Parts: sequence; C-alpha cells; structure tokens
Amino acid sequence: QVQLVESGGGLVQAGGSLRLSCAASARAFSNYAMGWFRQAPGKEREFVAAISPTGGTYCPDSRFTVSRDNDKNTVYLQLNSLKPEDTAIYYCAAGPVVTSHESQYFSWGQGTQVTVSS
Repeated sequence: QVQLVESGGGLVQAGGSLRLSCAASARAFSNYAMGWFRQAPGKEREFVAAISPTGGTYCPDSRFTVSRDNDKNTVYLQLNSLKPEDTAIYYCAAGPVVTSHESQYFSWGQGTQVTVSS
C-alpha cells in the first residue's frame, strides 16, 4: 500500500495554469504507474492522465502534461489554458499499469481542489 498526498490546487482565472503534485510514501514508487483523475460536482470521476514507471505518458487533453520524479517519489500534473469546466477535485492514484480505468488503481490520494473562474 502506498500513501498519496496531492497539493498545488487553488483558484485560478480562465486561461491560467497550475501544477499539481502528488507525493508518495512508498519506496517502491518507481515501480508504479501513476494516474490522475478528477471529479466535478455532480459528475462521475473521470480520467485525466497517467504515466508509467519509466515515464511513458497517456494524456488525452493536450493542455495537460503529466511527469514524475522517481528520486522525489512525486508525480506532477501541469494544467495549462484552464477553463471553468476544469473545475474539479483532482486525485492521484497508484496502480500496476497505465490505464484510464480507475478500478485498476489500488491507492488514492485525498484530492486537491482546482477552481477556475471565468
């Protein structure tokens, strides 16, 4: 099991940027794929991005970039050109493989709020 703690959320104007961080407790962090998900009010949680242990990424939205620093046990999510509809709680998760299916992830953080004003 790995403990995950997200940070970096906040209030930003439309068009702005934020960088989210997710710090992991496990020494085996470098063995895990890491995913980012988000959940907006009244909506289901949705996939945002994922990164493999060696840095391969899967990020459908070109405004966002996922990266990791295995020496720091940290994964990042860079959010650019933010829109009000990006407002959500953003969660990181650890799993065995890069996938958009949240059921494949076995550890989750508590989330960090991102609010984008128009």
